[in-house]
Amino acid sequence: MACQSVSIINMDEQALLGLNPNADACYRQKAMVYFEQLKESQDAWEVCAEALAKGIYRHGGLSPAQQQLIRETLMKWLQGQLMNSQPEKPFIRNKAAQVFALTFVMEYLTHWPKFFFDLLSLVGLNPHGVDVYLRTLMAIDAEVVDRDILHSPEEVRRNTLIKDGMREQVIPSLVESWYQILGAYQQSHPEITCQCLEVVGAYVSWIDLNLIANDRFVNLLLSQMSVEDLREEACDCLFEIVNKGMDPTDKTKLVESLCQVLQSAGFFNVDQEEDVDFLAKFSRLVNGMGQSLVLSWTKLAKGGDVKAAAEALRALETKVPLLLQLLVHDDDDISANIVGFCYDYLNVLKQVRYTLLVGNMDIMLAVMKKLTYDEEYNFDNEGEDEAMFVEYRKQLKMLLDRLAQVSPDLLLEAVGRVFNNTIQRWQTASFMEVEVAIRLLYMLGEALPASHGAHFSGDTAKTSALQDMMRTLVSSGLSGYQHTSVSLEFFETVVRYDKFFLVEPQHIPNVLMSFLDHRGLRHSSPKVRSRVAYLFSRFVKTLHKHMNSFIEDILSRIQDLLELAPPENGFPALLTSDDQLFIFETAGVLIVHGESPAERKQALMRSLLTPLTDAFRLLLAKLASEREEERQAALADCLSHAVGFASRTSKAFSNKQTVKQCGCTEVYRDCLQTFLPALSCPVQRGSLRSAVRSFLHRMIICLEEEVLPFVPAASEHMLKDCEAKDLQEFIPLISQITAKFKDQVSPFLQQVFMPLVLAIFEVLCRPAEDNDQAAALEKQMLRRSYFTFIQTITSSGMNEVLANQGELLLSVSCGSPGFCYPGVENIKWVWFSRVLRGKDGMAGFPDFIYKHIVPACFLAPLKPSFDLTDAQTVLTLSECALTLKMIHLRRGPEFIQYLQQEYLPSLQVSPEITQEVCQVLQQPDAKVLKNYMKAFFQRAKL
Repeated sequence: MACQSVSIINMDEQALLGLNPNADACYRQKAMVYFEQLKESQDAWEVCAEALAKGIYRHGGLSPAQQQLIRETLMKWLQGQLMNSQPEKPFIRNKAAQVFALTFVMEYLTHWPKFFFDLLSLVGLNPHGVDVYLRTLMAIDAEVVDRDILHSPEEVRRNTLIKDGMREQVIPSLVESWYQILGAYQQSHPEITCQCLEVVGAYVSWIDLNLIANDRFVNLLLSQMSVEDLREEACDCLFEIVNKGMDPTDKTKLVESLCQVLQSAGFFNVDQEEDVDFLAKFSRLVNGMGQSLVLSWTKLAKGGDVKAAAEALRALETKVPLLLQLLVHDDDDISANIVGFCYDYLNVLKQVRYTLLVGNMDIMLAVMKKLTYDEEYNFDNEGEDEAMFVEYRKQLKMLLDRLAQVSPDLLLEAVGRVFNNTIQRWQTASFMEVEVAIRLLYMLGEALPASHGAHFSGDTAKTSALQDMMRTLVSSGLSGYQHTSVSLEFFETVVRYDKFFLVEPQHIPNVLMSFLDHRGLRHSSPKVRSRVAYLFSRFVKTLHKHMNSFIEDILSRIQDLLELAPPENGFPALLTSDDQLFIFETAGVLIVHGESPAERKQALMRSLLTPLTDAFRLLLAKLASEREEERQAALADCLSHAVGFASRTSKAFSNKQTVKQCGCTEVYRDCLQTFLPALSCPVQRGSLRSAVRSFLHRMIICLEEEVLPFVPAASEHMLKDCEAKDLQEFIPLISQITAKFKDQVSPFLQQVFMPLVLAIFEVLCRPAEDNDQAAALEKQMLRRSYFTFIQTITSSGMNEVLANQGELLLSVSCGSPGFCYPGVENIKWVWFSRVLRGKDGMAGFPDFIYKHIVPACFLAPLKPSFDLTDAQTVLTLSECALTLKMIHLRRGPEFIQYLQQEYLPSLQVSPEITQEVCQVLQQPDAKVLKNYMKAFFQRAKL
């Protein structure tokens, strides 16, 4: 056939034939020209994309001759590799292996059952060929075995058949090839040997273990444990063998025989091994062996095989010395790899209730040692290494908690010994020693839990030991140790055991000073200052009854920390605004819970809040005249902080009564009057509204009806120029007012209701970009908030607010534009049901039922977005069915007649189905109606 010019409009099938190594020279030349032209063309990607999208050249669409051509092409390519002096680049070999694997998956069960035999007979022991063979085996594992890859049921069935076929036909031959490869290339091609070890480890999970776990194969693997280039991969391979599921008695024997050989070969002499990378692999192997023995013991003990279980337990005990060597190793990766075995072993100790078993105290000491920071730990700039150590510490904590369950008294004694020995010499000890000593005391709080932190009552031995350690901690002077880790651990521990000071309150003054001076809130480290601000608030909340004589001194000492930092201040503040929140809350708690008379409390609270309100007025005036946007944002941020600080002080009050008793009602009312003008500020509305709204929430709790005169004006400002988020945050405030004051706010609600509804629907109807998911979600949440608000009005017995609100009823029945959200729909139907249970107080209500509620009941479930397979939607459908039931109860035969003669015929529902619907509606069992309506709409959607 004569050569023709190449077109790249559609992929040229004749050009594809030229890829066959046996093709005529003309076809090969045509293929070369075609693909060179394809590479140069700017439209080539369209040709390839179209072929990919249409699946034109998928395997299933090829003829038998074309499939045979693929097989021949692959084998020809592989044959060429055997003859090359240099192998292809790794990425080419990986891609080739993927093609071999995919072809195998498609053809092994049908056209190419001799796939492996063909491969093995071709490659022999040629290193280039063996490399591709091993890569292909790993690619097949990824396609057929890898459990991390999701497969369809059909693929799972196919993969099972492939594995069954391989077990019956080729696995022994494959295992033999691995043995030959491992022996042949150990010296000359260690990289191929490592590949082969990886293959063995991957396949051992699903093939007959006896083919691998035999003297011949295991001895070969053990010999490679002594070869520097192979030992890590050999370790991984043995790990996979040990992890193979099998009979517990056989597993115990396998692990024991493996351990004996490893021990006799000197691998248990961990201290003499300098290769930490190998030891990390070896500790993982030991961890696997140990956990396998634990699992065997568990199964044998549950099965009642006492003798075999005892043997497994003895085997476990003999591994503990090796476990300890690895657990205390200086390299944390090596230690971390053995934690699983250690944890499981401690679980065995807990179950057998025999605390004299090997290693209990040794494990405790090992854990305590490994909890210690390294000198290289960078506290100022914590990176990946530091994060890994923090995670490792969490693993060690799990071991400590398990030790506490096994031997609580022993743990308490061990910690006490380490703690006391270290604290006695803290002035000369390293920060690592001091920190871990305090840390161990801290960790006892969770390891030996007490109800509500009552560590100093109950068991005398425990309380006495903890009390002694706490007394030593707070009286030793180590709160002044100059290292951030020790400072933080000191304050964390003091607050964890704050109830100690209820038993020994004489220590409170000294500890208070450590919180307030350079050791705590004025520490040189911002990290320490920030954490201490939070911890101080917790400390004061617990012990405020014992601080009456120190209150005004404390307030005086923290005065500068309560100042609002103006945006123009160029000096960095000691505390961030978030930290200051805790200080303001602490000040409020001290004032409110002190024993001063109400007049004094009022004076103290006013002196606390007046600087905030004075600064607020000045900053608000500046903001109104400021033109620079960045400056506006800074001022608004500062104003929001002022409101937030004032709000936080009110956390000390539980209700209006406590505010009144302290004489602070007027103080907070003045704050409210100061903050409300911010709502009318023309710039930075979002942040200012949010802050004032949060303050109003608190004042509803603290001032109750005293806040009501401020609500109408505040609401009017907050409803102007609203965004979805503004309204979404405003609705909970109105809902809170409605639920709390009910009839008291009915006139206000009737006045504000329609402006609120109009503002909501104005926002919901605004156009948005199709792919703007954030805006769509905001609208969904706003719609949900809206229906929840209506539900709140109804449940509060305030239906008069809704009377004559025709626009409202229409909005509820029709919903809002946009996506149908099942949770929102459910709220709507619940509201319908409640309204129908009430009185016919709304003008034109019967007419509204037939014009809006009934159509909603039938049309809403027919929407494409109404997913009848979704549980939330099914719940909504149930509420819809109950609404129909309620209409029937309210309107009786009139409703049935309307459905039969008007509504259902208008939907083109057949007379037979119409009769069915009406009959089911009249049955007393609502469950029958729910089930019927689901079936009705399923049929209607077909």
